[in-house]
Amino acid sequence: MGAITYDMEVTSSIPPAQILKAFVIDRDTLIPKVLPEAIKSVQTLQGDGGAGTIKLTTFGEGSKHKCVKHKVDALDKENFTYSYSIIEGDALDGFESISYHIKIVPSPDGGCICKNRSIYCPKGDNKVTEEEIKSGKDKASSIFKAVEAYLLVNPDC
Repeated sequence: MGAITYDMEVTSSIPPAQILKAFVIDRDTLIPKVLPEAIKSVQTLQGDGGAGTIKLTTFGEGSKHKCVKHKVDALDKENFTYSYSIIEGDALDGFESISYHIKIVPSPDGGCICKNRSIYCPKGDNKVTEEEIKSGKDKASSIFKAVEAYLLVNPDC
C-alpha cells in the first residue's frame, strides 16, 4: 500500500509568528503546561531545536501511545514552516514512517491559517481507517484550539 496523506487547516486570529513560537519554539514547555493529559513532557535528546534535533515526547495518561521520538527535518522561522518525522515509538507500529509538515500562512485579518500535512507510510498491507484519520484530526485540532485559547488569555507568551 502506498503513502496515506491527509491535510488539515485551522484558522486563528493570532499572528503567525506567535503561533510558530507557541507550537514550535515553545511547544516543549507550553503544550504540557496547557494540556498535561495529552502531552506529559517533551525532552530534547540532541540538538538545538533546528534541523537534526531529536526529541522524546511522553504522552499523557489517556493517550493511545506512550511515547515517541521525533526528528526535526526542517525549521524556517521566517517562512513559518516546520517539518518533523517520527523515528521511534509505539506510534510507528504498523508504519514504515510518519511525517508532518506545517506551514503557517498569514491571513488578511492579522491572524493565520495553520496548514498541516500528515504522511503515513504503512508497513505491508496495514491500513489506516477513515475513523483513525478523523480521530487524529480531531485530536490535533483540539490541541491547537486549547493552546490558542491559552494564548488569547496570555498574549505575552
